[in-house]
Amino acid sequence: MKRTLIIAEAGVNHNGSIELAKQLVDKAATAGVDYVKFQTFKTEKLVARSARLASYQKNNIGTDDNSQFAMLKKLELSPAQHEELVAYCKTKGVKFFSTAFDLDSIDYLHSLDLGLWKIPSGEITNYPFIKKIAQYGEPVILSTGMCNMQDIENAVETLRKWGAPKITILHCNTEYPTPFNDVNLKAMESIRQKFGVEVGYSDHTQGIEVPIAAVALGATVIEKHFTLDRNMEGPDHKASLEPDELNAMVSAIRNIEQAMGDGIKKVTDSEKGNMSVARKSIVAACDIRSGETFTENNLTVKRPGTGISPMRWEEVIGKTAKRDFIEEEPIEL
Repeated sequence: MKRTLIIAEAGVNHNGSIELAKQLVDKAATAGVDYVKFQTFKTEKLVARSARLASYQKNNIGTDDNSQFAMLKKLELSPAQHEELVAYCKTKGVKFFSTAFDLDSIDYLHSLDLGLWKIPSGEITNYPFIKKIAQYGEPVILSTGMCNMQDIENAVETLRKWGAPKITILHCNTEYPTPFNDVNLKAMESIRQKFGVEVGYSDHTQGIEVPIAAVALGATVIEKHFTLDRNMEGPDHKASLEPDELNAMVSAIRNIEQAMGDGIKKVTDSEKGNMSVARKSIVAACDIRSGETFTENNLTVKRPGTGISPMRWEEVIGKTAKRDFIEEEPIEL
């Protein structure tokens, strides 16, 4: 199986602190993910001052202030902080990644030469945003939360029209946390068949079961939020993995990759030694004298499987014993 690209979504779980952001990088690198991803935006370009918080954001922050603008302004990373994190990721052996949320931020991320783009679910109907990313001619990962097939088709057509060379589509549900009965992992296969692309899954459920199952169903990219501590203040912490859970998810995904195999049913090297122990042979059910006929009454099958296979039963019945056999002795023809 192709190696799954695992993106640890730090997002805004740094709470605006470069030191917390570096600690998130440390944990992501320890877990063995491929990318640690942040979010790049200018609040003034992203959201109107009148915009209200999503219900999950308000619940998670625990505030009476319903301003999305005020929340996001505290979570911005400056260009200097971005560059510090890019350099820090290199020292830790994990790739830096980020999602832009406005046109100016796209320009800035392009200057960092990341070579890969992520279009978040909230921007999938933002034509100028999608066009601008596509024109860079680099691979794109497209999240599809809150979408139907027509929404995805419109975005994919825009990406292809303006030059995106490769598109990976992530099935996604944007509720934090996502109820299990709303996950609909089978939608990945519908997306793959309709658009002829690689698919993946951006997960907002609690726990690690669903992204692991997504890999077993063919996801080539997994994105999952993580945090240092779910009890921290902030909009996304409660639907995020803690470091030990991130470690467990990555380990499980790597195990699943090996377990998927090549699809050819065959006897594996590890089980060949069990064949003679677990299978059976045709043996004497009682003492049999030379010249006697083998019958249903004087033959039986028992372990080990070192003699004649019971699948040859009809061939053996009716034959004549060429020598004496004691009870439980493997039959020879």
